[in-house]
Amino acid sequence: MARDYYEILGVSRDADKEEIKRAYRRLARKYHPDVNKEDGAEERFKEINRAYEVLSEPETRSRYDRFGEAGVGSAAGAGFQDMSDMGGFADIFESFFSGFSGGMGSTGRRRGGPTRGDDLRLDLKLDFRDAVFGGEKEIRISHLETCATCSGSGAKPGTRPRTCSTCTGSGQVRRATRTPFGSFTQVSVCPTCNGSGQMIEDKCEVCSGNGQKQETKKLKITVPAGVDNGTRLRVSSEGDAGQRGGPPGDLYVYLFINEDPEFQRDGINVLSEIKISYLQAILGCRLEVNTVDGPAELLIPPGTQPSTVLTLENRGVPRLGNPVSRGDHLITILIDIPNRITAEERELLEKLAKIKGDRTGKGGLEGFLGGLFRG
Repeated sequence: MARDYYEILGVSRDADKEEIKRAYRRLARKYHPDVNKEDGAEERFKEINRAYEVLSEPETRSRYDRFGEAGVGSAAGAGFQDMSDMGGFADIFESFFSGFSGGMGSTGRRRGGPTRGDDLRLDLKLDFRDAVFGGEKEIRISHLETCATCSGSGAKPGTRPRTCSTCTGSGQVRRATRTPFGSFTQVSVCPTCNGSGQMIEDKCEVCSGNGQKQETKKLKITVPAGVDNGTRLRVSSEGDAGQRGGPPGDLYVYLFINEDPEFQRDGINVLSEIKISYLQAILGCRLEVNTVDGPAELLIPPGTQPSTVLTLENRGVPRLGNPVSRGDHLITILIDIPNRITAEERELLEKLAKIKGDRTGKGGLEGFLGGLFRG
């Protein structure tokens, strides 16, 4: 007994047309003979096509829902003698498996024409300062390049591919079936040439007839200032080479930023902390602090309280796409209160406490210092 078409596509019986189309695309890409060489993949691919042909047309789907397989035979419905007359399925097929380059363009174009290469992805880690200021980075990629020996034909130099005798160069085979509901011609990929329309008798020894070779190469890319985690850079034409003279795909570089031991980032602002003594907080001072630009002077006002945030303007991250505009560097002040002090320090602090009228003694000094920071 034939499997249920809804089960084949993995959709519910009340699925709408878009759900059916999405399910078909996902499964067809997975089981297409060009990409899946496992046993049974080709039969599974034909089964998926069959299910989609029936369920994608409202009339045939309605008959299938009422009568099952008997309602549709092996066709998409009475009144259509040949699926190629419709143009629909062939167009859909091409748009899925021709490098996603926009479909056939016309119903007369064959699969053996040029196809765009696949896009590739590379994840690249950057140091914090490299992300802030950008610059040139060298990367190494592995991608498919057109075989220089056979110029992508896959044939041994001095020879040429011949037209496939099974499909006469169309890349498709048709199977006519008569049913009580009409005649139907099923169109599928030619099993002899896998849809290319050509056969290679003498294969290129360098690429084994594939027309492409996996190559590793170095590239230099420019990282703009201000990039952040997840920023995507497009490197044109550095994906896999296209087939049969088609254009190459693109390389997409996704950026991820390493954590810095000293700085953090909040949008276009840089965050850091600095610890000062309680005397520096009380009296104020000038300190040299680190920024992404290098050392800079920071003014600590007298009476600075713990967790105060001081700002160094225009010392942050450049705005992506507008490096002239920069964020700020925000510095959180931490105050170091000593656990132990010398006898001389204690004597001076007790004198100060007496001037302020604060009680001292066991626990009193801590209370005094706390009062200063509150007061």
